[in-house]
Amino acid sequence: MKRVLLVLLLLAVLFVGGVWWLLQRTPSSPATTISSAQVERGKYLAQAGDCIACHTIPGQAIFSGNRAMPTPFGNLYAPNITPDQETGIGKWTPADFYSMLHTGRSPDGKLLYPAMPFASYTKVTRDDSDAIFAYLMSVPPIKRANREHELRFPYNNRSLLIGWRTLYFQQGEYKPEPQQSVEWNRGAYLVQGLGHCAMCHSPINALGGSAEAKAFQGGLIPMQNWYAPSLTSNREAGLGNWALQDIMDLLQTGVSHRGTVYGPMAEVTFNSLQYLNDADVRAMAVYLKSLPSDDPPAPAPPPLTNEVSQQFAEGQRIYEARCAVCHVADGRGMPPHFPPLAANQSILMSSSVNPVRMILNGGYPPGTRKNPTPYGMPPFAQELNDAEVAAVATYIRNAWGNAATPVTPQQVNQLRSALLE
Repeated sequence: MKRVLLVLLLLAVLFVGGVWWLLQRTPSSPATTISSAQVERGKYLAQAGDCIACHTIPGQAIFSGNRAMPTPFGNLYAPNITPDQETGIGKWTPADFYSMLHTGRSPDGKLLYPAMPFASYTKVTRDDSDAIFAYLMSVPPIKRANREHELRFPYNNRSLLIGWRTLYFQQGEYKPEPQQSVEWNRGAYLVQGLGHCAMCHSPINALGGSAEAKAFQGGLIPMQNWYAPSLTSNREAGLGNWALQDIMDLLQTGVSHRGTVYGPMAEVTFNSLQYLNDADVRAMAVYLKSLPSDDPPAPAPPPLTNEVSQQFAEGQRIYEARCAVCHVADGRGMPPHFPPLAANQSILMSSSVNPVRMILNGGYPPGTRKNPTPYGMPPFAQELNDAEVAAVATYIRNAWGNAATPVTPQQVNQLRSALLE
């Protein structure tokens, strides 16, 4: 009898052990559950989420991490998200990954800093999360230890993130608006979720947060000295009076008949938006075009003091000598390669940061699949002094029917100095 019981006990142990082994393999072994179609879809969604922008140092292995993200509170370093078992996310399960996106916590319970846009990624569906995870598990594993963040006290105390989350984080997947079209809802899902567009295009306060009521109303991007314009105001980048095709062209190729992307937005187009299919880009355009209008009163033309008149005249002289060859004497430009400056919203914004940066540093829109050899603008920082840059910026902001506040040499000097730091 004892021998029978011993045999039964041994069989039970083997059965439990076998079940445990199968459970360990089934949910977390990509080789047994992941299809090539899911991997390909995950790659597409990872591009929509622009994951490469933070998790890859240019020229190094994809998703191997440690790229510095400067913030007003110190440097953050994006982690290694390759499937390496020791330094990456190779031991994670699909459920771990979804929970991280959905809750802003790592599998060990650690709170993530909001430079990781989990406040947007929480809207991502489980199916899309699983596809992205499948793709990440398919890239080559890279053994690279994660670098510790370099944050000043008290921002290096993660427990303080509880307060930030209470104020600025609302957990939950995207819920379609039943009164809107399927296309509109697809665009809203991409813009609000994977695209995390509000993260740059909303004003950020001293705590690094933004109120939901001010979403898409524009703001200065900390540490980068670029202004992400309002997407709700037609005086900035509001798209209410844009044709859908112009919005699609700008997102997908970086250039359109209405404007050109530079700076951080050029990186978004290069790393992410150029890879989206036409249907998804159109859906995003439909949603963006529908954002509620929030137009401030038009600014009054600057007073015609002698100083302003002299600055305007000097700016006109510089413009005709250096700028008119591309942007044309009357400011109409030669779109889509050379954008118009007359009635150009990016020129007329209350913040003059972007036009001054372009004059100082020049730049190119991204080379994309549909526009592989874009035209660009040369830098003038070495050729024009602060007063001359201020003069030409003031001229283009007030010529051809434009009306905006003049730019001072002091403003140019502050920006030039910040860019040299």
